[in-house]
Amino acid sequence: MKFFLPLLLPVLASAAILPDTVGTFHRTQSGVPQLADQAIWNEYGLQQSETAAYQDSAGKFTATAYRFLDSTGAMAAFQWQSPADAKSSKAGDLAAQTPRSLLLSFGNYVLSFQGHVPTPEELMPVLNGLASVDGTPLPSLTGFFPSQELVPNSLRYILGPSSLAKFDPGIPPSVAAFHLGAEAQLGSFRGPKDPMTLAVFNYPTPQMAMQKQGDFEKLSGAVVKRSGPLVAVILSPADADAAERLLALVRYEAQITLTEHVPGAGDNPGNMLLAICTLAGIIIVFCTIAGLFVGGFRSLLLGRRKGAAADPMILLHLEERSPSQ
Repeated sequence: MKFFLPLLLPVLASAAILPDTVGTFHRTQSGVPQLADQAIWNEYGLQQSETAAYQDSAGKFTATAYRFLDSTGAMAAFQWQSPADAKSSKAGDLAAQTPRSLLLSFGNYVLSFQGHVPTPEELMPVLNGLASVDGTPLPSLTGFFPSQELVPNSLRYILGPSSLAKFDPGIPPSVAAFHLGAEAQLGSFRGPKDPMTLAVFNYPTPQMAMQKQGDFEKLSGAVVKRSGPLVAVILSPADADAAERLLALVRYEAQITLTEHVPGAGDNPGNMLLAICTLAGIIIVFCTIAGLFVGGFRSLLLGRRKGAAADPMILLHLEERSPSQ
């Protein structure tokens, strides 16, 4: 088995993500998509990708699937690949739609449909057929990012130096300090003069954010604000007042998650004692009934012998035997 496992790994890695049929459409050909900015895809944790062409009597379309290490990488890729003119779709919590396309993030998968927007009946079997779907929650950082005057489809999630250089090259990776576990949400906002790019970095602790705040403030033209473990940065804004108003919208609110055990009915000592007493009572009643049954059966059996003598006691007469015997 160990000998055949290395031979099976390439086959398993190339297993199809997309199904053979989508509704009335049938797969006609498949392959691997050509990806630009490979460093960013790697940074987002891309593990496998596949593209396939589908066709039926009414038309044809192309579907592309990307499988990532976790749901955070899939969300980052979804934000990056969303068309600028896309509208929010009811196909999922993270779904963007145009008249002829649909982009959907589902767990650690991103699915793209070009040339046809699948109906819910067509889409559901595709989602149910995905293997090893990651259901971990999305980063909480997105919940602290302002939405007022946000340019649609301008969000970009930053997980490392490659995505930072692509989407906000004015911030050096050494200042962001990804080795500390930092992640960032970036977006463009409408301003009175020119659009502003806001980047909000999230650090594991407020103390780390406090230390990094000074490094961000040293950047030329940077306007910086810290809130808890968050550091918000706008580089060289055209309107300083508008930048300050935007930074004021970044507020960190601690989210408390109870991980301690909540006692239930089975943890009550009184209930345990009551259960022990109940069990003991059941055993006593059972023994009493069994004793009455055995005694009554024996009395009935002896009564049927019609006065016959009881079984004699067996005597060994050990006192009559000599020590030598």
